[in-house]
Amino acid sequence: MATTYQADKIVDAKGQVCPMPIVTLAKGFKDLAPGQILAIMATDPGAKKDVAAWAEKTGNVLLEMVEDGGVMTFYLKKV
Repeated sequence: MATTYQADKIVDAKGQVCPMPIVTLAKGFKDLAPGQILAIMATDPGAKKDVAAWAEKTGNVLLEMVEDGGVMTFYLKKV
């Protein structure tokens, strides 16, 4: 059973295609303080690898990805 994190900010990137979910993610992360959690919802299948790669590249933490009905919700923690 998946853990649900309490997001400090929720970003909706549903219906967006590459590279827009990552652009939306990066914009959403700008005003977060270290330790805060952002949840981004996406429907682009490429987001699975793109969000993980973005987190690794930027040094932020991908806590979890939950998929429900074709919508993926990624929980990321700002470091």
